Amino acid sequence: MAWTRKILRVNLTEGTCESEPLNMEWAQKYLGQRGLATKYLVEETDPKVDPLSPDNKMIMATGPLTGTIAPTGGRYSVITKGPLTGAIACSNSGGFFGAEMKNAGWDMIIFEGKSVSPVYLSIENDNAELVDASDLWGKSVWETEDMIREARGDNDVRIASIGKAGENGVLFACIINDKDRAAGRSGVGAVMGSKNLKAVCVRGTLGVEVEDGMKFMQATSAAKKILADNAVTGEGLPTYGTQVLMNVINETGALPTRNAGDVQFDGASKIGGEAMHEVRESDGKANLVSSHACFSCPISCGRISQIDPEHFTVKGKPKYLEPSGGLEYENAWSLGAATGVDDLEALTYCNFVCNEQGFDPISFGSTVAAAMEMYQSGAIGDNVTGGIKLEFGNTEGLIQILEATAAGEGFGKEIGLGSKRLCEKYGKPELSMTVKGQEFPAYDPRGIQGMGLTYATSNRGACHLRGYTVASEVLGIPEKTDPLVTDGKAGLVKAFQDVTAAVDSSGTCIFITFALTMDDIAPQVDAACEGDWTADTLMEVGERIWNMERQYNIDAGFTGKDDTLPKRLLKDAAKAGPAEGLTSGLDKMLPEYYELRGWSADGVPSKETMERLAL
Repeated sequence: MAWTRKILRVNLTEGTCESEPLNMEWAQKYLGQRGLATKYLVEETDPKVDPLSPDNKMIMATGPLTGTIAPTGGRYSVITKGPLTGAIACSNSGGFFGAEMKNAGWDMIIFEGKSVSPVYLSIENDNAELVDASDLWGKSVWETEDMIREARGDNDVRIASIGKAGENGVLFACIINDKDRAAGRSGVGAVMGSKNLKAVCVRGTLGVEVEDGMKFMQATSAAKKILADNAVTGEGLPTYGTQVLMNVINETGALPTRNAGDVQFDGASKIGGEAMHEVRESDGKANLVSSHACFSCPISCGRISQIDPEHFTVKGKPKYLEPSGGLEYENAWSLGAATGVDDLEALTYCNFVCNEQGFDPISFGSTVAAAMEMYQSGAIGDNVTGGIKLEFGNTEGLIQILEATAAGEGFGKEIGLGSKRLCEKYGKPELSMTVKGQEFPAYDPRGIQGMGLTYATSNRGACHLRGYTVASEVLGIPEKTDPLVTDGKAGLVKAFQDVTAAVDSSGTCIFITFALTMDDIAPQVDAACEGDWTADTLMEVGERIWNMERQYNIDAGFTGKDDTLPKRLLKDAAKAGPAEGLTSGLDKMLPEYYELRGWSADGVPSKETMERLAL
């Protein structure tokens, strides 16, 4: 139960859609979504495959709790080999698409090959077919969704699609569902575009069965009460969204600013969650219109925003005057603090365009920040940027390069390479703030030491959602640890990574872990699924998934030498704030982490570890 036990296999080369049974032996070992889909990818693809070749596969996957009444049970993931990194990619998204897919009767959709011309996949419960999408190619995510809904004559369908970024091969292109929810990182949208797949449209009315309905009701009700009573999930996130963190992290001295040259941003208060609530003089309205919840989510951390109609970014552009997906913390940081821009309305416009054309604002903003540092140091000039003045804090320059990237024109095409390739091209590789080719997000490892180890060891390249030690180091969840020390961080990182892998595989959102422990999550899985699911078995599942991903990357050519950070974080001390004088202590944490993982001194899982985890 909870699993539909069905996979849809779509061969884009042949134009076929076929149903096949889910491997239930694997489901018991890998649970679902991130874990189970990665198992399929590992078994079915060569780790050395070119991510943008037809031989790479792309899997959309739900978890057993997706589509149920479990709190936050609306998640799905896209699993593939990522073009930004060349590593395993798994991008997780909320909204309503995942639940619709599950309610249509599918645990997973595996896309193989490449269509000769643009198509989209249309699903209505058991019926699936590929539909010509020539008229959609070149359209934005927003236009694509509207056009498919109109063609279908059904407003209840849910759609995941790519914009121009995915079509143009931007290496950090996203897949966007529900117009503002994103499977956002590592370039999964570029893989979709490389297959000439424009969209997936789903309508599902079958429902999801669970193993023990009464027990499931009790377990989910108990979890919802804990979430409602918690200060973060019941108050902070509903009120301010993830933007509750902007001023907190700035005061912690861990807000990477101007391409991580600094750790505090003097404009943070102008672009944070509190600023989004402030009423503007121009029109008497606030940037924030309302909160926004995904399927079955009691937290409601999403934001709906409206741009000041007098702002220069929206003059003569009526579509951007409509309320849409507002800033989250990572986006506000990357578009703002990383580039030195503190104009809230401009950043909101940037966020709208990233959603509209389907590209990751974290990688985009960080890549622009690297370009700005190269521009200001003279490594590149107007002849390269096409006359765009890429100076830190230049709002107009940020908007110009945003629009060029969205259109795939001029220097925007080069921004679409990501900062690693961009900085290497112009002889400044040290200015790329990446791990394994992926831009690190909004936490500076000099001010939050555990995040340095998290970035360095993340299987999908630098990422905060693969082990969010900020919860402990800053917020004191589940217990407070000192963000400025390295002691004990190896164990903390491993535990957070294993928990996250299990939660990602369940079909629920990682934000529940601000309030729920594995002892609260396991009863939900146990009541929904056949088999015996305890906190310990879920932790083992998480550890198994982590090691499977690690082995895939090793087979793809990665080594322990890739578990590192940009030299700036290892050599240049923080200049201000609580972390003043500190660099990342990665060298102290990494050997202990390898030992705790049961890996060799150069980061390879031992035979004993692989056997213990049945890998």
